[in-house]
Amino acid sequence: MTMAEPIRGICSMATKGLLLELAAAYTRASGVPVAFEAVGGVDAARRVSAGEPFDVVVLASDAIDRLAAAGKVDASDKTDVVRSGVAVAVAANAARVDISTEEAVRRAVLDASRIAYSTGPSGVALVALFERWGIADAIKSRLVQAPPGVPVGSLIARGEASLGFQQFSELIGVEGVTLLGPLPPEIQITTIFSAAPGSLASQPEATRGLLAYLASGDSAEAKRRHGMEPA
Repeated sequence: MTMAEPIRGICSMATKGLLLELAAAYTRASGVPVAFEAVGGVDAARRVSAGEPFDVVVLASDAIDRLAAAGKVDASDKTDVVRSGVAVAVAANAARVDISTEEAVRRAVLDASRIAYSTGPSGVALVALFERWGIADAIKSRLVQAPPGVPVGSLIARGEASLGFQQFSELIGVEGVTLLGPLPPEIQITTIFSAAPGSLASQPEATRGLLAYLASGDSAEAKRRHGMEPA
């Protein structure tokens, strides 16, 4: 028997590990193959905007909204998948630093020789936090922005940064780094990642089935294991 044509999806790096796992589980349960391509979120949005056909797009909720406004994804089937917070990491051989409070994180940033952050929505929010703290100018020369699709953890592991901030899901399990934990609640940066069918989807019915699975209770345990919470 010939297997069905795969559902083709694109996502940002923050949800790569989770979606690969959930896609495999959905295929086992339904017999419908799913192929997700994970790239930097900025690049993913650009490709969808340019008209590249995908059955399903999983990006930060506001990015999905912008694509919907441009007619590139179907807003009527937008599905919130996970809530994802930002974590902090240092090199594996470095001393742990205190990140238990807002003031502790501010102090850690001021003390760091190089601070790495991402290009995604959490990176934008992090820079806004530095500005609110009044330290943006003082640390400007020490900020290192990871290129789209490049994990912040890899910069830390290579010694290009001493302190790094990125989605918890992207720092879990990175070799050469110590994950200190999530930002404290008072400054936590939470991103909702949502899924929507592409306007050029070739398999709308199959895609709706996948979206229902991504939002179902069956996927909750995997989401938590990957450092995120069900949306």
